[in-house]
This record gives sequence, structure tokens and C-alpha cells, in this order.
Amino acid sequence: MKTLRELYGVSILFFYFLKWPMLMGLPFMYMKLGYENNPILNVLWLYCLGLIIQDAYKLIRSRFKS
Repeated sequence: MKTLRELYGVSILFFYFLKWPMLMGLPFMYMKLGYENNPILNVLWLYCLGLIIQDAYKLIRSRFKS
């Protein structure tokens, strides 16, 4: 159980700090640096995109709520 809590905490920190660099950096690595397509990184990129959309939705919703 302790290991699951540690993994959860690490994932929160990882996606909190790296969602923007991951969103901008992965297409750059594919197009300019010639990295090969990686399905695991593609899934992480989509997850980061979803988190950014969720943050934008919450920001807009909180601004117009009051």
C-alpha cells in the first residue's frame, strides 16, 4: 500500500511540473530531432493534453462562476 501511495505522489509531481514541456517537447523531438514514434510517449502526451484542457476548463469555470 505504501508503494502505491509513493507512485501516486510521484505521478502527481511528474505531471504537475512536466505537462507543458511534454506537450511542447514531444512534437519537437519527433519532427526536428528525428526520434522514432513511441506509443508510450504518445499516450503520456495525450494524458498531458487532457490535464491541460482540464486546467483550462477549471480556470474558465471559476472565472465565470461568480
